Amino acid sequence: MEYVYAAMILHTTGQEINEENVKKVLEAAGAEVDEARVKALIAALEDVDIEEAMEKTAVAAAAAPAAAAAPAAAKEEEEEEEDEEEKEEEAAAGLGALFG
Repeated sequence: MEYVYAAMILHTTGQEINEENVKKVLEAAGAEVDEARVKALIAALEDVDIEEAMEKTAVAAAAAPAAAAAPAAAKEEEEEEEDEEEKEEEAAAGLGALFG
């Protein structure tokens, strides 16, 4: 993951994403540099629009918490409705006892 982050840092700061710069970022962060992984990263990013990929990731990350919150809200609403129905039934039972 640190290799991808190194590329993102370079992109964000306007630096060229190449083997030398990725190595510098990783070394500055105290990570051990694997030459093969650096080369693989550079090759994998060759045809990638990093700006577009970051935007898509940001949108997906923002949507995930909202999607997770929706079922919880629906469940709370169902519980509230069930509580109201129980209270109405109890009230009706109590009235029945009065006129029983």
